[in-house]
Amino acid sequence: MSKGIKPVDPNAFFSNRFKGKVLFITGAAHGSIGGATAIRAAKEGARVFCVDIKEEELNKTVQEINTHGGEATAFKADVRDSQAAEAAVAACVKQFGAINLVLNAAGVMDGNDPSKAQDFDNTQHLLPAPIHTATDTYWHNVMNANINGMFYCMRAQLKRMIAQDTGGSIVNIGSIAGIIGLPGNSAYSASKHAVTGLTRNAAIDYASFGIRVNSVNMAQTDTPMVFRAMEFVKWAMSKGLGNGMASFKSASLLAANEPDNRGATPWEQAAIILFLLSDDASNITGACYATDGGWTAF
Repeated sequence: MSKGIKPVDPNAFFSNRFKGKVLFITGAAHGSIGGATAIRAAKEGARVFCVDIKEEELNKTVQEINTHGGEATAFKADVRDSQAAEAAVAACVKQFGAINLVLNAAGVMDGNDPSKAQDFDNTQHLLPAPIHTATDTYWHNVMNANINGMFYCMRAQLKRMIAQDTGGSIVNIGSIAGIIGLPGNSAYSASKHAVTGLTRNAAIDYASFGIRVNSVNMAQTDTPMVFRAMEFVKWAMSKGLGNGMASFKSASLLAANEPDNRGATPWEQAAIILFLLSDDASNITGACYATDGGWTAF
């Protein structure tokens, strides 16, 4: 029986790794990968500009940072709106004077508003679906959040980073669904494959500016979005709507061998993200890391 692998300590950090740097994060709600990254980065000296549509959870991240001696600002914005993305970048520069590092973590798995409670019975047209039953609204809502929003943010971020002429680093949140298919999740999988393409193309286009661009692609990570997806799967099965293919593979290598079959923690993902943002990753760009516990290895 496997003894399991000890996860990254939520309190772990490297002193002053990001001293003097400004980190811009979308999807920074507390409990999320973006939130965990913001909290640890602040401990490591970064000034963090936190963006999310979920105001209460966003403020909780920023409050935790500022209460413990870090420096962070909250900015509520819906990145699906290009003007909101531009405004967020402008507000960051006004607050902190620059953008040196970026984590684009905002994203959804279904077409519902992530800031509102889930109601599966009354929003079936917005839920994950294979192509032949997917609605226009489901498709557009997921694509708008996951790839259009990322494009809008990157466009605003890169304009500023080029103007600064000091280089920088960007990490985009992808998914195993950006490397392989994910049963019954047509829009999510397509959007995350698009993140992979956008990441690699940006790495090519901005290397000459000293800007590195990479992505992380995780499997099950214990965040509110994933817990919400799990509830959806249970609901779909109770309605006889489950996709039989989904049962063929339901865990990563590590999760399958953990005593409690745990998913990755947000802190494990944050550790890799911050490595990629740091100077220790100076020779890495255009990489789409499978931070998936071995999911895509077999």
